[in-house]
Amino acid sequence: MSSKNGESSENSGGATATGPDAEAVSRFVERFASEMTEAGMQRTAARVFAALLASETASMTSAELSERLQISPAAVSGAIRYLSQANMVGRERDPGSRRDRYVLHNELWYETFTRRDQVLTRWEKVLRDGAEMLGPDTPAGARAAETAAFFEFLHNELRTMLDRWKEHRATLDLG
Repeated sequence: MSSKNGESSENSGGATATGPDAEAVSRFVERFASEMTEAGMQRTAARVFAALLASETASMTSAELSERLQISPAAVSGAIRYLSQANMVGRERDPGSRRDRYVLHNELWYETFTRRDQVLTRWEKVLRDGAEMLGPDTPAGARAAETAAFFEFLHNELRTMLDRWKEHRATLDLG
């Protein structure tokens, strides 16, 4: 398989002879990145994330990402910084070289939602404190209390759902 510039794309981040062709991978990357951008993620970070997700090993070097996405190394660096701060990717040393390889974290979505759960808990506490400070009998205090109750509900439901996911994942054949 070859890329637009004639070089082989059968590297650790590219499609294999038995996998999807480069054009299909590119269409998926752009489509998923577009959905993530629509949900609020930075566009270049979304494209880098989707490219990593679509790669055979869930890892690529900066040069591979730059070539695959036709973006500058500086754009890759900025996207990796954003994704690292969001705990969506990690950095590993490429074996036998001085290059870094960017890797998706294991159980990425589970960990992401677990962190969101922790945020909901903190928000709930601040809102409960706020309801008391604003006065439980005031309209503002009542809104804060209702919002705290909503976050408490979300926290409980999310925790239950994440536990069910772990059970369900164990039944999947993810080969």
